[in-house]
Amino acid sequence: MPRRPGLSARLKLTLSYAGFLLIAGVLLLAVVWVFLLRYVPDAAFVPGPWGCRPGLPSPPSVPTRGDLQRAFLPRAFQALAFLLVFGLLGGWLLAGRMLAPLTRIADAARMAAGGSLSHRIRMEGPGDEFRELADVFDTMLEQLESHITEQQRFAANASHELRTPLAISRTLLEVARNDPGRDQRELIDRLHTVNTRAIDLTEALLLLGRSDRRNFAREPVDLSLLAEEAAETLLPLAERRHITLEVTGETARTSGSAALLLRMATNLLQNAIVHNLPAGGTVRVHTGTRHDASVLRVENTGPPLPPDLVPTLTEPFQRGTERARTDEHAGVGLGLAIVHSIVRAHDGTLDLAPRPTGGLLVTVRLPGAPRPS
Repeated sequence: MPRRPGLSARLKLTLSYAGFLLIAGVLLLAVVWVFLLRYVPDAAFVPGPWGCRPGLPSPPSVPTRGDLQRAFLPRAFQALAFLLVFGLLGGWLLAGRMLAPLTRIADAARMAAGGSLSHRIRMEGPGDEFRELADVFDTMLEQLESHITEQQRFAANASHELRTPLAISRTLLEVARNDPGRDQRELIDRLHTVNTRAIDLTEALLLLGRSDRRNFAREPVDLSLLAEEAAETLLPLAERRHITLEVTGETARTSGSAALLLRMATNLLQNAIVHNLPAGGTVRVHTGTRHDASVLRVENTGPPLPPDLVPTLTEPFQRGTERARTDEHAGVGLGLAIVHSIVRAHDGTLDLAPRPTGGLLVTVRLPGAPRPS
């Protein structure tokens, strides 16, 4: 919408300063009139000793109220005019000085609107309201720049990951077209594998975007039941890999999306099963409550993890190359990233720590829900 023309904030403050100063001057003059001039007599008063007797000196001249008014009012109007001019000039300078921080903030906002998010105000001086506003604005710019950088990196990685299966599919189709005698069953199996991977990646991206937007309804959820359901679903995978799956603990109630939290538990268990020892490994799942928080803990055996690798595991498309894995469940690099996004959307925390004997310990803490009465 087009902006309607109006007075600037600096001009408004200037007029306010001048107006208040003028009103203060008028009130001061009114006080002089009420408490001084009103007690001056209208006619001349001659004291007794002089009178009109011959030979006595002339009585002193005593000004009347009219005399004082004629002398006082012009000077009063001159003083008011001076106060008005002084208020306008002083108010303009003071308003400019007071609004200078807002000008810096507005310039930074215009730069941010133009696409430059690296600029910071970094206002110095006392911690007044303008300094607080500038600091909040700098924090917002920093978070916005970090978020946009993360989204750009994620979009680039996602496009690269999606391009790979599509390029493989195109290559397989070109090979089949150029070699009609090639085994069609092998081609179909490879296309099925590639397309399945593309579909899994697309679904993971959609799920990640849904959890980031937090557009889900909240309902009471028991993490212990979700852990048991995820373990039952992944039990065949654990048995094929000769991995022992243990689920223990107690009721851990929270509030959130049951579907997203189930996906969180499933991703954690699948990650613990896939990235484990080649055979004879163990995955332990435990649920409980601690300090008004519902806790889900998943730990697995495996080779030792470098400490500098663990913090990167929740980043999109970052895979732990040092962990044991096979091509059967190579994944799309979004398992723990989705877990992190779901936990963050439920106002929880996700902690990853390497086990001294090898493997990973993952602890999820979510706000606890009150027990039903």
